[in-house]
Amino acid sequence: MKSQCELILALDLPSREASFKLLDQLGPAVQWVKIGLQLFTRYGPSIVEEIAARGYNIFLDLKLHDIPNTVASAIKSLEGLPIKMLTLHASGGEEMLKQAAIAQQSALPEALLLGVTVLTSLDQEALNSLGVNATPEEQVVRLAQLCKDSGVSGLVCSPLETHYLKETLGDSVTLVTPGIRPEGSNANEQKRITTPQQAATSGASFIVVGRPITQAANPQSVTLAIQEDLKAQLVS
Repeated sequence: MKSQCELILALDLPSREASFKLLDQLGPAVQWVKIGLQLFTRYGPSIVEEIAARGYNIFLDLKLHDIPNTVASAIKSLEGLPIKMLTLHASGGEEMLKQAAIAQQSALPEALLLGVTVLTSLDQEALNSLGVNATPEEQVVRLAQLCKDSGVSGLVCSPLETHYLKETLGDSVTLVTPGIRPEGSNANEQKRITTPQQAATSGASFIVVGRPITQAANPQSVTLAIQEDLKAQLVS
């Protein structure tokens, strides 16, 4: 039996007031909320606690990337916060990933640590400009394997790579996919994108959707439509 892919709202808004206004509009239409650098840099741990107190599961998207000790120490500093998911860059290397996994198991044992593979804003040309000659798919698989070998148990990738990762790592891996755009939405700066149903069908465990909801005239209507697309995948 297929398991339903879940929606994560990317709450990439400039203020606490704007964030809570949107959450008031959405209510129980979403269960997962992603707090990124914009809100966390401005408000710190308090914004995590306030949103979690409303009953939402928190995905803290900090994309940590530094020397191993600094990343491990940053994770330890989050101890006690109601975090269900936390991100770091897989390109930080094996030792950083290993120390991060150890820190997470100690400080945030209920959280899922996610390795960010290749950002969905990067395409082949962008990778080449960074000196990476692999295709996006090859680089994602390489970094995903590094995460798995280092004890990082979840991955962030574009929905275009989920089937490669399922073939390489098996069905047990948790795949979180940004770069989701409902039919007719503006792609913005995203390069490697699909629709919600396409992402779910390809094997995503969670999809992350931000601006198509946060900038919509009727955010709740858009959110409910995405949820219906995800439910449709179960019977397709």
